[in-house]
Amino acid sequence: MIPLYRPGRSPLHRLPAGAKLLGLALLAVAVSLFPHTPLSAAVTLAATLGLFLLAGLGVGGWLRQLWATKWIIVLLAVTQAVFLGPETALTGTARVVAVLLLAAVVTMTTPTGDMIEVLQRALKPLRPLGVDPWRAAFTLSLTIAVIPVVASLASQVREAQRARGVRLGPRAIVTLLVLALRHADDMGDALTARGVI
Repeated sequence: MIPLYRPGRSPLHRLPAGAKLLGLALLAVAVSLFPHTPLSAAVTLAATLGLFLLAGLGVGGWLRQLWATKWIIVLLAVTQAVFLGPETALTGTARVVAVLLLAAVVTMTTPTGDMIEVLQRALKPLRPLGVDPWRAAFTLSLTIAVIPVVASLASQVREAQRARGVRLGPRAIVTLLVLALRHADDMGDALTARGVI
């Protein structure tokens, strides 16, 4: 779900990374505290679309990110509808999806390096508590970098199974897990060889 940086000259691209990350945090809290009605859900999602347009990512970019959350939408909507009712399911799911879309806008308009620098500065006051700002920021950057790799591995597994005429099932998850662990081992070896860890 989390996309990588897309260069651009929009107002959101020009904002400092710190301001965008702070804005993301504040908007996520606001979305959580906003009155929970179907109308508020529609307004919240429309606001995320407005941010995609402001960032120059277009309606297509918004729809692609929305499609990427399809399984989250289904899982949240169904479980909440069963236990809490359809109206609560609609508003709860819309809030979670809105926060994911906000995070997507931030990552698509902010270079990863800028986000890591901001995170390092933000974590410096925690150094006396044993937090290593560089290590925490490096871990985050690795996590962000690995997400598209795992998505690519999942796509390869899906295509291989379709080519063999095999339906997707639990075996696909095992195959994906093995490939992801192999990639993690290779990455660990590369980091060790460079003296990073």
